[in-house]
Amino acid sequence: MKNQYDNRICKGVTVYVKEGEHIERALKKFKNKISDSKLLETLRAKEFYEKPTTERKRKKSAAKARWKKRLKDQQLPPKLY
Repeated sequence: MKNQYDNRICKGVTVYVKEGEHIERALKKFKNKISDSKLLETLRAKEFYEKPTTERKRKKSAAKARWKKRLKDQQLPPKLY
């Protein structure tokens, strides 16, 4: 069975709605695809200019936080006696 959308060139995130399908379900699929593609995060990051030094500081602090979290997860629980 040939899909009616095969001959179209679609760029970006698209969701096809079948006849009789609820629009709310299509919106939910669209939102999930947008969040999975991280499109909004990149748009928010590019909305304002960030100086290279502040970008380095932000990334370094995020790396430190990830490292602390990893160490905390590997730490043994305290003895309760």
